[in-house]
Amino acid sequence: MSKCAALFYSLALVGALTSSAYADSNVDVSAIHGRIQIVDSFPDYKVKVVGSFADLHVQVVDSFPDRAGRWEMVDSFADYKIELVDSFPDFTIKYVDSFPGPQ
Repeated sequence: MSKCAALFYSLALVGALTSSAYADSNVDVSAIHGRIQIVDSFPDYKVKVVGSFADLHVQVVDSFPDRAGRWEMVDSFADYKIELVDSFPDFTIKYVDSFPGPQ
């Protein structure tokens, strides 16, 4: 019986470690604002643009990208580099005209 209990305990421990690894991989979208560059390779984040149920509502601005979801699009000297993808994104965004931020 002790071998069975040890096996159960080790499987539970592996499951707990695996689930905590996935929890740490989530992106804090409230911190993503500023100067954003769209790239094809070596991004900081991979992002999918969706029409609804987005993780972050993004407002593209010309100046003062100082709050979550306010992005100023640039070609160089970016705070974050973003690659737009169709599958396996780090998070999703929806472009909006007002009320940007995490959802």
